[in-house]
Amino acid sequence: MSFTDDIFISYAHIDDRPLDDVKGWVTTLHERLNDRLAMLLGSELKIWWDQREQNNQYLIGMIGERVSNTLLMVSIVTPRYVNSDWCRAEVREFCERADQTGGIVIGNQPRVFKVIKTPISAEHDPEELNGLLSYDFFEIDENGNPREFRQEIGANKDVKYWARFEDLAQGIKRAIESARPKEDRPVLPEDLPLAKKVYLAQTTVDMRDERDRIKRELLQRGFYVLPDRDLPIDSATEFEAAVREEIKRCAISVHLIGESYGSIPDGEEERSIIRWQSDIAVEQTQADPKFVRLIWMPQGLEAKGARHAKLLEDLRTNLGAGSELLETPIEDLKTRILEKLNPPPAASAQTTSSNGDNQLTRVYLIHDNRDGDEVRPLDDYLFNEGFEVIRSINEGDQTQIAQYHRDNLCTCDAALIYYGNGNELWLRSKFWDLQKAPGWGRTRPMKAKGVYVSAPVTPSKESFRTREVPFVMPNFVSFSPNTLQPFVQALKNEG
Repeated sequence: MSFTDDIFISYAHIDDRPLDDVKGWVTTLHERLNDRLAMLLGSELKIWWDQREQNNQYLIGMIGERVSNTLLMVSIVTPRYVNSDWCRAEVREFCERADQTGGIVIGNQPRVFKVIKTPISAEHDPEELNGLLSYDFFEIDENGNPREFRQEIGANKDVKYWARFEDLAQGIKRAIESARPKEDRPVLPEDLPLAKKVYLAQTTVDMRDERDRIKRELLQRGFYVLPDRDLPIDSATEFEAAVREEIKRCAISVHLIGESYGSIPDGEEERSIIRWQSDIAVEQTQADPKFVRLIWMPQGLEAKGARHAKLLEDLRTNLGAGSELLETPIEDLKTRILEKLNPPPAASAQTTSSNGDNQLTRVYLIHDNRDGDEVRPLDDYLFNEGFEVIRSINEGDQTQIAQYHRDNLCTCDAALIYYGNGNELWLRSKFWDLQKAPGWGRTRPMKAKGVYVSAPVTPSKESFRTREVPFVMPNFVSFSPNTLQPFVQALKNEG
């Protein structure tokens, strides 16, 4: 079915009152979703919300007619929202009409998105929103008090707000793509092979941010992550059935073990959701020799309670075939996930480069797009020294650019990062990419890795040092070949 509107935002007016001379929370979310989704999908969306007084009941019929022709609904859940007959009526109206217009789920994607701005008690959640994956824009602090994420930008920017916002935007993007005719939409989860699906186990609260980051990276790399909605922990029978069904759809399961045993589903006496998901994954490794269970826990994790201690002991001493345990930095887990999902090509395929010439030494010259002119002398010098120079591409289709970057890190003989107009966060992201290269398929060490530190001069650049790469070569004036000599000499010695 075709729809005249893409998204309806359902909210309580009191939750959009501006604070501290900034725009209302819902107004800001509306504007940001409008812009971000246009970027992600390549076209403008029709997003609407009702700004009239919510005390005139005859208007619900008018809204009902419009929601019939709307693809998705975003519910901004707050204490006021769940106590509002009007807001509950909007949810009910949308869901009832969705049943008549293609169903509440289209292409394995939900049509309702539950955004929790301010926490509520579970028993107050509208029935229609039960079981939906929630996008929580708050966290519980060390005193047990909820702290809502800040919307401000600039010096007061709250990275947790923006991470959750991006999760929401990506989820909506997938739902909109799922509703498109098959010939017009990208590949969807049901179209993907088993090797592109990951079961990322639900976690305890202390591991939730790490899980979200891993999920975000996997989605950006084209994998599909299950479960894609909250598991039914209010019923042990339903919980077990849901986990078994989701794990069977995946090639790998990933389990982050935190500082507590985890909650126990209603109807179960012993197993927490953490232990139960892991146990079901063990059964899958026995049923399918190709299935992999990856477990990660922080270094030095200590047990809290007898059941937590038994879980840690079993994971450390009784893994079994098809399972791996990592007690390392979280980046190692991300690398290992990618190694399992993208097995490296056979060694024979790696001995020659993509053009069949294994005599050339290829240097991948990584730079910010603003430094295109500044890196030209380095490019010319390296080329004249007999190396094949591969330059960064920073403009165009982002998916293709990311793949080009990964491919170069897998096949180049050396990497040289030009640290000019990019900031230190940009530089660190390139260091992280060097670490991830084995997970993307690289099977041999690089001959040389270095960073060329150039203008503009900043205090952090003047004092910059790192052990991430062997060669740090500062030069804040015009290019001099002498600056690159340690890097070039390392390549020639290796050659």
